Amino acid sequence: MTDSSAAGAAVYSPLTLALYDAWVLGISNRYAWRCPTQTVLLPFFRANVRPRHLDIGVGTGYYLAKTQLSSQTQITLLDLNPSSLEAAKRRIARPGTRTIQHDVFKPIPGDERFDSISLFYLLHCLPGPLDAKAAIFGHLKHNLQPDGVLFGATILGDEAGHNAFGRKLMAVYNKKGIFGNRHDTEAGFEGRLREHFRDVTLKREGCVLLFRAAQPIV
Repeated sequence: MTDSSAAGAAVYSPLTLALYDAWVLGISNRYAWRCPTQTVLLPFFRANVRPRHLDIGVGTGYYLAKTQLSSQTQITLLDLNPSSLEAAKRRIARPGTRTIQHDVFKPIPGDERFDSISLFYLLHCLPGPLDAKAAIFGHLKHNLQPDGVLFGATILGDEAGHNAFGRKLMAVYNKKGIFGNRHDTEAGFEGRLREHFRDVTLKREGCVLLFRAAQPIV
């Protein structure tokens, strides 16, 4: 784990987690990134969750808690930050929910496969150039069932056309190491996803890229 990746994970303390939903999912998504949680991100999440699901970069567990999951749905949470894992598991409050404290840059130990894997607001928090962070697609495709789906959302970099509020947050977050996305582009992510998946769908909402990838190339 690099110092930069530690900075991106460490920001999620118990205090910031308590404020996360109001600040990130409420104010920032609507006014800075122009991608409302309730009308865009949550429906996208709900549409792609499958019975055996791995959630990476769990935040507060908001999306899983707000999705009407079947009683048969099995949830695994993966994050570098133990505070996030604890908060998300507590909020979801589903018997059998598993947690894995792990650095997503490294392959997940074992050969377990999932029906769906979500990466919501993770990629823009990872350090390094786009090529380095997109390498996780190559790891995660081996954790998908052949008919599984990898999906997520990420805030794009400078070329996304941020408004004044967004530019200010981008500057502060990138300086502190919370974000590492100044050079993240839609074309860049599309190219890397297509290296590993045959079926790739992208949607842009404001400065946020929503992506869905299926049919892993192995």
